[in-house]
Amino acid sequence: MSRHLAVMALGVAVVALVPARAQQDGSADYPDRAVKIIVSTAAGGGVDTVTRIFAAQLHTRLGQPFVIENRGGGGGNIGAEAVYTADPDGYTLLASQPAPITSNIALYKKLNFDPVALEPVAVLSKFPNVLLVRQDFPVKTAQEFIAFAKANPGKLTYASQGPGTTSHLTAELFTQLTGAKMVHIPYRGTGPALNDLVASHVDFIFMEIAAAYKLHEAGKARILAVATDRRLDALPDVPTLIEAGIPGFLSDTWNAMSAPPKTPEPIILKLNNTINDISASPEIKQRFHDLHLLPAIGSPADMARLKQEETARWSKVIRDAGIQPE
Repeated sequence: MSRHLAVMALGVAVVALVPARAQQDGSADYPDRAVKIIVSTAAGGGVDTVTRIFAAQLHTRLGQPFVIENRGGGGGNIGAEAVYTADPDGYTLLASQPAPITSNIALYKKLNFDPVALEPVAVLSKFPNVLLVRQDFPVKTAQEFIAFAKANPGKLTYASQGPGTTSHLTAELFTQLTGAKMVHIPYRGTGPALNDLVASHVDFIFMEIAAAYKLHEAGKARILAVATDRRLDALPDVPTLIEAGIPGFLSDTWNAMSAPPKTPEPIILKLNNTINDISASPEIKQRFHDLHLLPAIGSPADMARLKQEETARWSKVIRDAGIQPE
């Protein structure tokens, strides 16, 4: 066989190998039926809202329905366990807040799934966190709030979306960095917590900007500070907590998509590439701007690093706060 014919034969073999490999791992025709996305929160919150935005776009781009199923409760563990035990074929995915794939490992004595083994697909969006106080709270600035909290141990009450949530752990971080002593009032989700804040039954909450901004604009509550490294365009007159006198105070939350352990890499990469394309589209950029969300374009490896860093960071906060695993 001539060298030319040998090269041609090798090329044909390689081309033939690609479809065979794609057929073997299921990525060639993926998806060829409806995909279920289990959201580990109740309907209506930030994670659910963002997931529905991406589900609609994934349907359009990949040609199959991406059906939302909300399985809230257990700090996100119920939904995460359902995905962990699902077939690793790309037809059951997890959309979650950080807790079930990061900090819950330090909050629960026993999990029926391994957060590390869940395959990272993509971070869908990031939510800057803010300090939101009831409208009639007696101080007007972030500096005054910090001084008030220090001077009144045990008198301030803060709401959270539940034990171990970002809102809870951010408040614990605040106590560790300021020495303030405050009373934790946990709720089952964002809605009930904000209802009691607006009714002045609790003093404040650390939470993502999207819902907080609406209350701030409507005069039903006040944003005193943001937990970012720089001021936000949407709130140019609101200082960061670092500016207010707490060096290194940073907290945001995010939501992400994961897949069952051992899901084939080509399927994960196909989902990741499509999600990144969606995030970069002008339509979604505008939607994110309107919702005060930040895009989070990146690879599965980027998400894996974020999971590892956030697990270490918040596990330390949990240990230092003396929070006992349930």
